[in-house]
Amino acid sequence: MSAPSRIPDLKRRLWEELALKAELVTDGVAITQAALDLAQPGVVAQEQVHNLFEMDFDVHDFELPSGFDLPLGLSVGFRWNQRSANVITADGERTILVRDGRELGEVKFHRRPGFYGLTTSDGQTMGNVAALYRHRALFVAYSNECSYKDRGEDCAFCNINHTKDVYGEKKGIFWKTPKQIGEVAAAAFAEDAIDHVTISGGVIPERRELEYYLDVAEAIQAHTGRQDFNGTAVVAAPLDLRHIDRFKEAGYRTTAMNIEIWDSGYYDTICPGKARGGGGWEHWVKALKHAGQVFGHGNVRSNMVAGLEPKRKTLEGLEYLAAHGVVGTFSVWCPNPGSELEGHRAPQPGWYLDLAEKTTAIWKKAGFTFQQVCDCNASNDTLQHDIWRIQDELLPVFAEAREPEAAHAA
Repeated sequence: MSAPSRIPDLKRRLWEELALKAELVTDGVAITQAALDLAQPGVVAQEQVHNLFEMDFDVHDFELPSGFDLPLGLSVGFRWNQRSANVITADGERTILVRDGRELGEVKFHRRPGFYGLTTSDGQTMGNVAALYRHRALFVAYSNECSYKDRGEDCAFCNINHTKDVYGEKKGIFWKTPKQIGEVAAAAFAEDAIDHVTISGGVIPERRELEYYLDVAEAIQAHTGRQDFNGTAVVAAPLDLRHIDRFKEAGYRTTAMNIEIWDSGYYDTICPGKARGGGGWEHWVKALKHAGQVFGHGNVRSNMVAGLEPKRKTLEGLEYLAAHGVVGTFSVWCPNPGSELEGHRAPQPGWYLDLAEKTTAIWKKAGFTFQQVCDCNASNDTLQHDIWRIQDELLPVFAEAREPEAAHAA
């Protein structure tokens, strides 16, 4: 079979693999002890770092892997659900995904990066300071402090404070200093493991947030020697919009202000702290539009937690933001343990696949580049990013499929 004739079949199988990924992300996955013994998270496989949120369905006191690749190369973030029908188990020296006793394919856990085993100059394990996301993205959760907790106004889907209470400092939940972040970013760049850095955390007082982010940018630049470190500042929409300009001046290439919900009525109920103490829905929209003007078309992102409002409202928001140069994206809602919505159910996997396909179409229509939609996100490992990769044949398996034809031509 020639390479051109292999591509349609490859795409068909990738769409099937993407549907499986949607199921694994939406419903989670179980894992046997034999598979954990083979994977060795924290030694061989990259382990989870509990930055910001516990994204598993159950609290645990043992190491779990951060993610794995499916047979054709699509990456899946590990969300442990011991009740899931999909189970990763061991088969000799392989780790395989099974459902109802039937093998779905071999999975390969993400390898632990070298810098995870290094320490900062003050003795902190680097893997606890920042997490390596798939596709060369470093994520720093500098704090699990969120000022909405004190007023009883946490977002209903959020378990940021619960995660801190359960896992604590031993699992990487502590206030990261700018120097620690700079040192870890330098180590990750030196290992050639990353080309993008995201700084995020809970909502803290505005002036304190601005000063901290400026210090972090300066520390990264000093330790890496890079004036442009391709950084994203994830912040609350500042009441003083001039602060947005200062994030840009400090050296961040992109910024993100996550509005979470598009429908203003749902917003007031689901995000009471942002609605009452953060300027409200209209101010967040105004701030995003201003950020689009400051950072430029395609260099601002706002995430929505999909599944908490009607799909048409989420799509309405994505369209509106794109029209103003803002990359609107979404995450698959996990009813996190410790959140007010724990025990609820997310929509079916097909619901998310449809939303992802429509989101990717919105991005392309708006003229965003693939690099922009990757750089604006903490993780570019989402369903909508994968759809773009499949449509435009960007995955390594496409190059592999063409190799025989290239060799024959030579």
